[in-house]
Amino acid sequence: MEKQKIAVFGGGSWATAIVKMLLENLDTVGWYMRNEYVIEHIKQNNQNPKYLSSAELDSKKLDLSSNLNDIINNYDVLIFAIPSAFLTAELAKLNTSLKDKTIFSAIKGIVPETGLIIGEHFNKEYNISLENIGVITGPCHAEEVAMERLSYLTIACKDEEKAKNMADALKSWYIKVKISDDIIGTEYAAMLKNIYAVAAGIAHGLGYGDNFQSVLMSNAIREMKRFIKKVHKMKRNINNSAYLGDLLVTGYSTFSRNRMFGNMIGKGYTVKSAQHEMSMIAEGYYATKSAFKIRQDKGGKTPIIDTVYTILYENRNPKKEFKKLTDKLD
Repeated sequence: MEKQKIAVFGGGSWATAIVKMLLENLDTVGWYMRNEYVIEHIKQNNQNPKYLSSAELDSKKLDLSSNLNDIINNYDVLIFAIPSAFLTAELAKLNTSLKDKTIFSAIKGIVPETGLIIGEHFNKEYNISLENIGVITGPCHAEEVAMERLSYLTIACKDEEKAKNMADALKSWYIKVKISDDIIGTEYAAMLKNIYAVAAGIAHGLGYGDNFQSVLMSNAIREMKRFIKKVHKMKRNINNSAYLGDLLVTGYSTFSRNRMFGNMIGKGYTVKSAQHEMSMIAEGYYATKSAFKIRQDKGGKTPIIDTVYTILYENRNPKKEFKKLTDKLD
């Protein structure tokens, strides 16, 4: 069987990790990023100088370009790993057709301009069939991929063959992959877990211990289940790795940028100062506003999301808001 022509869009840590995984199986991997300096550095040194610099990348197998349209024209399967806050600006450069392309989202967030998860955004804004849209989700941290530690991915797509093909392209001796048909649910879960990781970070920054964290995560998975059921009702096991596993690794891991962001907020940083100090995007910040709006529209009980929203967007005191939250958890 002819190997797939796959390209990755984005220059951050998760994009770099996905490229590393693909290089295990493919002869050529397309890679779009804006930064010309980074492109030249990768070509000469086989590593990304800004993210996951310990990951060795075979530049002879990389088709690197800062021209978005060239990469789109030359590849059939497009994996987007651009932070959701910047996706619209990048796609504004588009002057070629996405028709007949298969789109996989590796973005754990919501497009701020439309309030849509990535799959829905491509479906509604670019008329891409849901059959041609998939999701790549964890539980999986880019940093552990770089270290080739055993990691697990879930590939969700309505078209089972496309999901299996992507799984084959990503799996290796240190990457295990399973497939799912819940593209909407897994993508919402990937977005929501970042909010709960921000909450876990705030709690840690405020001095709450492991006992409270366990109650917070227990309530978070039930809140996630209620939320996803409101937006996309179908039979799913919320305890599967794509939901609960991804939530736990993002809520507890020291690699979690969302937990790090929340921890800074809990310690007294303002949102702007925390964002300024971090070199990476905390998707949970943008996701909180979108999730809060969806909850208002759809209804439902989401005390953790509501608490994070009041702290990040209404400038409420984290200590006081978490004291109120503790009385709502069980």
